[in-house]
Amino acid sequence: MLSRHINTNFYLKWSACLVTLAGALCTSLRIDPLNIYLLNLGAILYLTWGYRIREWNLVAINTGLLIIYLYGLYLS
Repeated sequence: MLSRHINTNFYLKWSACLVTLAGALCTSLRIDPLNIYLLNLGAILYLTWGYRIREWNLVAINTGLLIIYLYGLYLS
């Protein structure tokens, strides 16, 4: 049971990392609005991971980023 929990957190963390980097790459290449979608997804994945490992600073920062990215998506 503990091993499955650790594996889920491992894949969640690294998926969030890769998706966020893809969003940053799309931003640098000016691929809109895909960059905002990827950054939103990355923030959601990191927010989920932060909640699962009880790191409240990660929850707070990714909640803030998600609000900012959703606002950007709304404007585009």
